[in-house]
Amino acid sequence: MATIVRGKNLEVTQALKEYVLKHEKKITKYFDSEINLQAMLAVEKERKSVELTLKVDGVVLRVVEGNEDMYAAIDVVFDKMVRQIHKYKTRIARRIKSGSFQTQLATESPESEEVFEVVRRKKFAPRPMDVEEAILQMNLVGHDFFVFLNSETEAISVVYKRKHGTYGLIEPEM
Repeated sequence: MATIVRGKNLEVTQALKEYVLKHEKKITKYFDSEINLQAMLAVEKERKSVELTLKVDGVVLRVVEGNEDMYAAIDVVFDKMVRQIHKYKTRIARRIKSGSFQTQLATESPESEEVFEVVRRKKFAPRPMDVEEAILQMNLVGHDFFVFLNSETEAISVVYKRKHGTYGLIEPEM
C-alpha cells in the first residue's frame, strides 16, 4: 500500500496528511492486492480542491472535488471514490487479477449498473497538423476535443479544452 499526499500551492501539514491517511481505509478495504493512492491537495485563489487517484493492477480511478474547506473536500472526495468503486464494481473485478477485489463489499451499491451504449460512430482520415492548428480546428467545429495526426511526432494525438479555458494534449507512448 503506497499512499502519497502532495500539495499544490499549499504546504501539506501533518494534520492534513493524517486526515487523508485516516480516510484511506474507506478505499483499501475493497482490495486485497497492492494499491497506489495519490491525493493532490491544491489551493487556487480561495478554492481548495482534492484530486484522488487510485491505481490497482492497471486500473485507474480518479475523482476531483473542490470546497471552501480542505477537510470537507477530503471527506467528499473519498465518498465519491467509494461511490465510483461501487458503480464500476463488476468492471473493476473483471479487469483486476482474480480474487484481489472484494466484490461482496461493493454489493450494497444504491446505483444500478450503468450500461454504455454507443449511439453514433464516426470515421475520418486524420490530417497531419501541428498542435496549434488542431486547437484552431477544434474551436472552429465547436467541439471540446479534436483527434489529429501530430505532424511533429507522426502519432495520433488529441487536444481538448480544460476547465479554465486552457487546453490539454494527449499523446500516446510508443
